[in-house]
Amino acid sequence: MKRVIVAALAAVGIAVASMTQVQAEDFTPAVVFDMGGKFDKSFNEAAFNGAERFKADTGVQYRDFEVTNPSMREQALRNMARRGAQVVVAMGFAQAAAVETVAQEFPETKFTLIDMVVDLPNVQSVIFKEHEGSFLVGMAAAMASETGKVGFVGGMDIPLIRKFALGYVEGAQHVNPDIEIFQNMTGTTPAAWNDPTKGGELARSQFDRGADVVYAAAGGTGIGVYQAAKDAGKLAIGVDSNQNYIHPGTMLTSMIKRVDVAVYESFSAAQDGTWQGGIQVLGLAEDGVGWALDEHNRSLVSDEMEGAIEQARQDIIAGTIQVTDYMAQ
Repeated sequence: MKRVIVAALAAVGIAVASMTQVQAEDFTPAVVFDMGGKFDKSFNEAAFNGAERFKADTGVQYRDFEVTNPSMREQALRNMARRGAQVVVAMGFAQAAAVETVAQEFPETKFTLIDMVVDLPNVQSVIFKEHEGSFLVGMAAAMASETGKVGFVGGMDIPLIRKFALGYVEGAQHVNPDIEIFQNMTGTTPAAWNDPTKGGELARSQFDRGADVVYAAAGGTGIGVYQAAKDAGKLAIGVDSNQNYIHPGTMLTSMIKRVDVAVYESFSAAQDGTWQGGIQVLGLAEDGVGWALDEHNRSLVSDEMEGAIEQARQDIIAGTIQVTDYMAQ
């Protein structure tokens, strides 16, 4: 009798395991990375990390595609939907038009769009309050600066990057109303996200004018900014991912944008049936943006700096400090 029960229990266990395996195999999420590639150490790579964490936690494989030409976006999304992906994450504002077209063609497929809004029932739009996180790193820059001059290097000149820049300016001025802030954009085409040579040139020009801290919101282009800062013995601020590790002792901090969490939660919600269309807005209050403090930059951030930034973070959440959203003006 005992052997019969054990055998029955074993059979149930095998059946449950098989059912779980089938469910895992039946669910296929996907992500379409935009220009700059999934190893840009910034925006796209944050999404890659979120997808990889989902795979590690669930055992579910995902499909991905790296867009290298703007004309590829729509076809990439369409191919993912045709191949049976239940949810497709589209990285970047520039994919909005493609998402709008393809989501109407595949109303049963869920699409999560990062950094732009598309108003369709099967589209989830995730946007961030980058200006809030940029305010905090702007404060860090002003407090660390010895010259009273700091810089900003943006990628493609679009309202979203101006949003980063304005938050940074307001944060720096919150600390020092007389601070001088240099700003340059890398270009006006998607190539501006992956031009470290130009990023380095722009950073060096700002250092030559007296800046001693430069914030890059430029995707892969930022790598050139950080190298220029290291070569000049100056400080740099990373973006999107925690980039402090790239040049310890040079990276003052990084403005973290939790794209990894957005991708992970989109996949998870689609798998468990809780995914919903509509708009999600993630700021400091939602832990969607922030600043990075770890072993790589701990020696650069004094207790006084940390305390001031933390107080400002709480004040922004409480509404005591209002940070201007460039895109809402």
